[in-house]
Amino acid sequence: MYYVYLIRSINHPDQKYIGCTENLEKRLSNHNCGTTPHTAKYMPWELVFYAAFAEKDKAVSFEKYLKSGSGREFRKRYLL
Repeated sequence: MYYVYLIRSINHPDQKYIGCTENLEKRLSNHNCGTTPHTAKYMPWELVFYAAFAEKDKAVSFEKYLKSGSGREFRKRYLL
């Protein structure tokens, strides 16, 4: 399975991160251990949302959508 996920910083709630991974538990752990440079300074992180996909291309497409203008509106309306 491929997972698209949205995490939010607990200490800086305005900071959010969207990613795609095959191992969601390990990836969240990496974000919270500081091994991901982009998210290290806003630790700790909480998982807000994830979606599972059987096909990698569909997961990548959904990740790109969530990062787009209309995807941001979708996130504001339904996820955050």
